[in-house]
Amino acid sequence: MRIYFASQNRTRLAYIVTHEVETTAPDHKGAESLRAPAGATAVVVLADGTVFWGRGVGAAGEAVGEVCFNTSLTGYQEIITDPSYAGQIITFTFPHIGNVGTNPEDIETITPAARGCILRADITEPANWRATQHLDAWLKSMNLPGISGVDTRRLTRKIRDAGAPNGVICHAPDCTFDIPALIEKAKAWPGLEGMDLAIEVTCQQTYKWDETTWDIETGYGKLDNPKYKVVAIDYGIKRNILRCLASAGCDVTVVPATASAEEILGHAPDGIFLSNGPGDPAATGEYAVPILKDLIESEKPIFGICLGHQLLSLALGCKTSKMHQGHRGGNQPVKDLATGKVEITSQNHGFAVDGKNLPAGVVESHVSLFDGSNEGVRVEGKPIFSVQYHPEASPGPTDSHYLFKRFTDLMAEAK
Repeated sequence: MRIYFASQNRTRLAYIVTHEVETTAPDHKGAESLRAPAGATAVVVLADGTVFWGRGVGAAGEAVGEVCFNTSLTGYQEIITDPSYAGQIITFTFPHIGNVGTNPEDIETITPAARGCILRADITEPANWRATQHLDAWLKSMNLPGISGVDTRRLTRKIRDAGAPNGVICHAPDCTFDIPALIEKAKAWPGLEGMDLAIEVTCQQTYKWDETTWDIETGYGKLDNPKYKVVAIDYGIKRNILRCLASAGCDVTVVPATASAEEILGHAPDGIFLSNGPGDPAATGEYAVPILKDLIESEKPIFGICLGHQLLSLALGCKTSKMHQGHRGGNQPVKDLATGKVEITSQNHGFAVDGKNLPAGVVESHVSLFDGSNEGVRVEGKPIFSVQYHPEASPGPTDSHYLFKRFTDLMAEAK
């Protein structure tokens, strides 16, 4: 077992020295609780026995999940509240997390589904005019455990080389940890493959949405001149997606992931939107795909992103699979195969559509310039398309906002 401990000079928040200690894990049978190295109040334990010591932030306690990394430089509050992170512990590769504090507006859902977060440096003091709360206090209020002082470069390289592992994050202010027991918890967690997590984060009842995107002068606005009626299927939808739809003139009705085709079409929509979400698309597809097949037959314009892209692709006869490490960050280059243009995109996904073996009538529209994986499909002769990435960003670049207009154009043509 390898144990990593990062010590930090308190006078320089960004100065971190990592110490690596080779040790042999004690026998798991009857092993006593282990006392952490001096100054350590939290630990990350991976299923292979790797241990990273650090300092606890946020809520005390422990959480198990898949350990992934996100390379975004901004938007940590939006990332942590993105429902697509259900079942995951987020490693932030950018070291200075907390510098803009938190506020009640920049959230993507009311109750975060992420399991916890891993940071390089201690949480930065907030320095932003919109901040209302320190990130540490916000994490506590959300009952999310975190750890700082971790060598996130080493952890990220490990994920890059070996894939996203199962792990446990444990914040114990009394500095007592049962490492063998934590290893066993990490090993016992079943992993995201085969998990339907959309059912855990979807809304429980239908509701309307009319809030538009944020403006520095006026804040969030209200839709006052709707042009299109859209039903959005909530597999774990982000609020900024709904805002972008409203800003594009869409009167949005949000329905649960299990809503029937009859219920969805009963709203007489001009178009149907399939949202992002967490988990294995094949598992969610057990109930979602039959519904989507009926919606495809309705000839209504359909636009899907992220999990919605994967579910639509499954309904069209495509296949999906778990990725080695996934794509998570705001710097992902994607090529539009129709125009040849490259857009920098925001992404968060651990599964992908097989773009090399698409059924007849389904065309690959976008590809990743990082690894060549599929980033979008369209259906020939039908107003149906989807992308793997997040055109609403939040956080991230706005290169892909045009896709919302593409959706409204299709609805205008169909009227």
